[in-house]
Amino acid sequence: MGGTRALSFSSLCAASLAAAASATRSPLLSSRHRARHLRPRFAAAAMSSSSSPAPAPGADPAAPAAPSASSAIDFLTLCYCLKTTKRAGWVRRGLQGPESVADHMYRMGVMALVAADLPAGVNRDRCVKMAIVHDIAEAIVGDITPADGVPKEEKSRREKEALDHMCSLLGGGSRADEIRELWMEYENNATLEAKVVKDFDKVEMILQALEYEKEQGRDLEEFFQSTAGKFQTDVGKAWAAEVASRRK
Repeated sequence: MGGTRALSFSSLCAASLAAAASATRSPLLSSRHRARHLRPRFAAAAMSSSSSPAPAPGADPAAPAAPSASSAIDFLTLCYCLKTTKRAGWVRRGLQGPESVADHMYRMGVMALVAADLPAGVNRDRCVKMAIVHDIAEAIVGDITPADGVPKEEKSRREKEALDHMCSLLGGGSRADEIRELWMEYENNATLEAKVVKDFDKVEMILQALEYEKEQGRDLEEFFQSTAGKFQTDVGKAWAAEVASRRK
């Protein structure tokens, strides 16, 4: 990244993180409010970033550049919002201690890692990576759900724009290209890996619903109904059936 831009973004991030720490100490602000407070400033910084750093003298301009330490930390600082943004469905139902977007993506990654019954030919490593990045744009746009009334095409447009800003924040190169490719593959449901990860997305949600039902004495049938008949793979169907069996 150019020194001036990186410095200004780093300064912004430092100020935002200080604000987050202050907000954490205040009982008046929820973590969802903190995420909404911080996200616009992170997004503005990402949108103003240059598309790629200037090549070093003598470097091959055609060679993909690995993200610098500065670019990587800027990117990871933006990803902080994934840890503070609570999943909107649980928030709307008034559940105590709702999981974050990062919580959701992490367990999906573990699902892909431990699944012993993946379809033949599926690339497990690609599934793990896809689970890690499939909701990454929510660091900027937040968790948009059907209840928000945003058309599917508009939701996709916002998330694609956010993803492009995040990839430019990394300075382009092979790492950014892979993140973009994985995200698009998932978004388009384009491969068997994408279908598996989409099923894990639904399984993780109903497993979390089951846990909230047991912990908080709530009836969350609507979340189970929202996934009924929508699983695309045998592993997804089998895992969903196992989760459902544990509600009895």
